[in-house]
Amino acid sequence: MFKTEYVKNVYANLVEKNKSEAEFLQAAQEILASLEPYIAAHPELESKKILERFLEPERFVQFKVVWTDDKGNYQVNRGYRVQYNSAIGPYKGGIRFHPSVNASIIKFLGLEQTLKNSLTSLPMGGGKGGSDFDPKGKSDAEILRFCQSFMTELYRHIGPDSDVPAGDIGVGAREIGYMFGQYKKITNEFSGVLTGKGLSYGGSLARKEATGYGLCYFTNEALKALKDTDFNGKTVVVSGSGNVAIYANQKATELGAKVVAMSDSNGYVYDPNGINLDVIKQIKEVERARIVEYTKRVPGSTYVEGSRNIWEVKCDIALPCATQNELHLEDAKKLVANGCIAVCEGANMPSTLEAAKYFIDNKVVFGPAKAANAGGVATSGLEMTQNSNRLSWTFEEVDNKLHGIMVNIFKNAYAKAVELGNKYDLVTGANIAGFEKVCDAMIAQGI
Repeated sequence: MFKTEYVKNVYANLVEKNKSEAEFLQAAQEILASLEPYIAAHPELESKKILERFLEPERFVQFKVVWTDDKGNYQVNRGYRVQYNSAIGPYKGGIRFHPSVNASIIKFLGLEQTLKNSLTSLPMGGGKGGSDFDPKGKSDAEILRFCQSFMTELYRHIGPDSDVPAGDIGVGAREIGYMFGQYKKITNEFSGVLTGKGLSYGGSLARKEATGYGLCYFTNEALKALKDTDFNGKTVVVSGSGNVAIYANQKATELGAKVVAMSDSNGYVYDPNGINLDVIKQIKEVERARIVEYTKRVPGSTYVEGSRNIWEVKCDIALPCATQNELHLEDAKKLVANGCIAVCEGANMPSTLEAAKYFIDNKVVFGPAKAANAGGVATSGLEMTQNSNRLSWTFEEVDNKLHGIMVNIFKNAYAKAVELGNKYDLVTGANIAGFEKVCDAMIAQGI
């Protein structure tokens, strides 16, 4: 697995300490493997224990969240916040509400976030948070009560200059608003402590679109550099139907592509004429219904049970935007066999290690999440800047800055990949480009 004794020992020690945390160990394994060339070129880092210091979170908080449902019954959930690394700026990372949330997932997301934020070139450290609370099927009043209870503990650990959370799966503008309101009541301050806020109280234009748009900006730049082409005329499959997937669909279509399939956790819809995004938005953003509803409203479309089956659909470009480990080795083989030339990640770690390696080995453009989906946190950073200066930029201003950031992320990752002899290995390129900056800052600040 690893070539150097130092890295082998670091990973073995990590496994010993975190045996039950599969997602965290998966992320750490991928990062460590790609950092080996950098570590080999800088042997002095071993004596400074830089990898051990990088992989250990600065702080991990777990807390109880008690709330009442609409029937007056008490409910108990777990809340989490990991403050992973603050070497280059205040902790920054989303809050996820989903039944699958546990310590392992929060830690893997925080670790990835540290490198992702470094790649944006903005002064933001890495953090992540969430709860095993499931917002699906809950009333607005129940979500309000949960968010208020969640923030009643979280507020102690965050602040505009220390830790600035944002949204993630299960946490959109509604949840951010409820949490911000509670933070403001408790602290008696109006600050940029959360990003993804509503436009009427400090939010940024283009934040909702940012992750999906940024994914397409990165993908387009990668296609130009590696395949001498772009989105125009291409067939695209987008997994998921949440915020990232919807706006990746929108931008890909604007760039001349045709998106033919989207999914949710139950299954996927296929529309050979191109997905009607207005219908998807109505179903998912307004009605919060299942994607099977699409086939009842759009003639000629079909629904297939089982969301992972979406990778059987023939496409030129695949954009996994649903959740971690949704794309396995057998799925990667199907995509390559069907002529797919690019797979760029909109979700966090949606491809398994084996799938990612297969894409790289077969010279498929593979954009790892920490680079390809950094548009969301980049625009959150821009929201923080606007809040600090009491400014509000136009949509075009934010979108132009986002485009520039994503192009720069690709160029930095690509340059490192080329330097190491495999221009398709953007995983290694992105990891080293992000780590180098964090590593330098950690060393400069002592222990």
